[in-house]
Amino acid sequence: MNKRHIGIIVGAILFLAIAMGIGRFSFTPMLPFLRQAEGLSVQTGSWIATGNYIGYLIGALWAGRVVKNQKVVLGFNVALCILSLLGMGMTTTFIIWFLLRILSGITGGFIFVLTSSMLMDYLANHQLGKWSGYTFSGIGLGILISGLCVPYFVQLHDWHTAYFGLTIISVIFMSITLFFWRKLKAQPHRAAHEQQKVMKGFMIWLTLAYGLEGMGYIITGTFLVDIVYEIPLLRPYAGFSWVIVGLGAIPSAPLWMWLMTTFKAITIIRLAYILQIIGLVLPVISMNVFTVTLSALLFGSTFVGLVAMSTGYGRQLYPKQSGSVVSVLTSFYALGQIIGPILAARIVYYFASYNAALLFAACIIFFALLILQFGIYRQRKFDKKTHEVI
Repeated sequence: MNKRHIGIIVGAILFLAIAMGIGRFSFTPMLPFLRQAEGLSVQTGSWIATGNYIGYLIGALWAGRVVKNQKVVLGFNVALCILSLLGMGMTTTFIIWFLLRILSGITGGFIFVLTSSMLMDYLANHQLGKWSGYTFSGIGLGILISGLCVPYFVQLHDWHTAYFGLTIISVIFMSITLFFWRKLKAQPHRAAHEQQKVMKGFMIWLTLAYGLEGMGYIITGTFLVDIVYEIPLLRPYAGFSWVIVGLGAIPSAPLWMWLMTTFKAITIIRLAYILQIIGLVLPVISMNVFTVTLSALLFGSTFVGLVAMSTGYGRQLYPKQSGSVVSVLTSFYALGQIIGPILAARIVYYFASYNAALLFAACIIFFALLILQFGIYRQRKFDKKTHEVI
């Protein structure tokens, strides 16, 4: 590991911080302030959030077809993502917010898929694959920054200022990455029609479980700060809860990747699902500072870990098709993210409580765990039959 390798990894971290931690998740700590200042309902907020997830699905599918000039396409999408942030602070119109969130999602899908696949290829070519998990720390870094900066900028002036401040931070991050990546050359991939199918064997079950993870985790990922903000005694800790998510997310990817390579990979992935379920149920059992903090920590440390482990494990199954693997997994994940907030908003409206939405999310993640377990059983049965034939 030399300075150039470190620079490439840091650049990838900052790109994901822009696209995911800031571009996507800054809306979570922003939502209570938008609801207070602009009178948004939970349902309206969920639709604005869903705009990002719709765009993310489009971007993830589209990015999988980019087989050359990846670096140029990536840089263009980072610039558009930052412009969408700037635009969010310049309007108060629902339809424009929704369209800007779609743009943010499309660019986020491109940035995630292209950054992940380019870095995985680079690290694999330099026998540094074990460092790939550090890339996903960028998601936690961006969440931490948004959790700290949004309340600060709002207190300084208003929510418009918060978006302008995040835009400046993102421009700085982009400049640093372009400097570190100035000599990086993307590895050309095979055209989409020449790629072998990756949706077969255990990859099917891994992908289905990952899609349900997207549906379940995003409910907390969208409404956590607003859930805490709605409780008067805990309101001062609302922004703090998102900071805890970021602190949990930053080291989680490399930690989970280390656990996955040290112990049995599937066992560690299952453990992450179980811990996330516990984190979702905790605030329902008791809503106080301790349970909120622990829930936020478990949420941050598991959802990023599952992103890193699922994409990493998928690439182990198809090491020469990182772009296709990341694109397929991300597309199912994005589809789940579209459905989750809409259903959660309806549940909150019907039961007049966020607790019902959290329990729904926990059930979805539990179902994802069951699907993963069923896939393990099917694969073992198939391997046993194959061994017997041989």
